[in-house]
Amino acid sequence: MTGIVDEIDKVHREVGTRQAGAQEAGTVLLRRIYEAPAADVWDAVTSPERIGRWFLPVSGEFVVGGHYQLEGNAGGEILECVPPGRLRVSWLFGPEPGFSEVEVRLVPEGDGRTVLELEHVAVVPEEFRAQFGPGAVGIGWDLTLLGLATHLAGGDITPEEAAAWQSTPEAKAVMARSGREWGAAYAASGADPEVVAATTAATIAAYTGAQSGE
Repeated sequence: MTGIVDEIDKVHREVGTRQAGAQEAGTVLLRRIYEAPAADVWDAVTSPERIGRWFLPVSGEFVVGGHYQLEGNAGGEILECVPPGRLRVSWLFGPEPGFSEVEVRLVPEGDGRTVLELEHVAVVPEEFRAQFGPGAVGIGWDLTLLGLATHLAGGDITPEEAAAWQSTPEAKAVMARSGREWGAAYAASGADPEVVAATTAATIAAYTGAQSGE
């Protein structure tokens, strides 16, 4: 179990805000180095066939201006696609999703290594952010980057296997570690320590099914 839990420590996390038109949006940023060339990482995050092997099945029109839909998850418009370094999409879920965009950036580093940055910018209802903080979305992205790491290392996981894994003690340990790391990133952004503690506990409990405070 230690190995996969420790994968969480390979991610750098930042929490912030930015303007999205007249509204203030929250941001989460994840940065990780993969032991794979940029061309391979780019193909893994843009090829519909490969996305289905480490994340979720995806359908749509895969051109700038086209729309995509992840099975049972988010959908939206492909806003920018600049091979092999930048992909930006709207990331919409639910009947009234509001503003939400995800950008993936790739930078080659050394021989056969790639730095991946994923930034999610969204206008989140204040009551939700006050209850759960940035970890609510951050843990999900940690799990996504973990799936990508497994795929790039030569292993694939089906959505059914991923769903089954999420109820295991190993998965709950991963989620709890991720939640604590997002709490630390939230604190580093200047958030009130009591807010950080409360939102971190609530988010970990929501993901793991534990009682808040365990």
